[in-house]
Amino acid sequence: MVCFAFSIVRLIAPKKPNPEKLTSYECGEEPTGSAWLPFNSRFYVIALVFLLFDVEMVFIFPWAVVFGSHEINKVDPRWGALSLTEMFIFLGILILGLAYVWAKGDLDWIKPKPVTPIADTSIPQSLYDKLNADQSAYQVKAFEPEPQPATQTVTTTAAPDQPVPIRKPMFKPTFKKPGNE
Repeated sequence: MVCFAFSIVRLIAPKKPNPEKLTSYECGEEPTGSAWLPFNSRFYVIALVFLLFDVEMVFIFPWAVVFGSHEINKVDPRWGALSLTEMFIFLGILILGLAYVWAKGDLDWIKPKPVTPIADTSIPQSLYDKLNADQSAYQVKAFEPEPQPATQTVTTTAAPDQPVPIRKPMFKPTFKKPGNE
């Protein structure tokens, strides 16, 4: 079915490649530099732990089918007790793994600890509180664009006071981070 779906898409989909479509895409910016950069390993560890527990949860569904099946339990009632014991062992191993990862510190994300600056000043705290209250009560006016004239007056030596249409820039600016090239 997968191969059939891919072949249908290949037949139906439009094929109009151009250089813009063939470039790599990184959040709307042009990629610069190499993709082989040092990467924080915590991303991988968190992803692997999530994947581990996500995949392990798939094994609970067959267990639920066996444990909840009245036909299997009628044939041999020990199946219910055996499947319940196996699930407790399975969940115990999962909980031990989670406790190990937690104790090892792999679930702790690096968070900055805020430091409140302390300065020796003679300014009372009430003045700071009043200033903060005044700043938080500030209301931003709604934006209303002013109508712009379509032409502007440019004084030239050939034809003074002739209206000249405003021209848009003829280039597309690219934003590259310095030092990343």
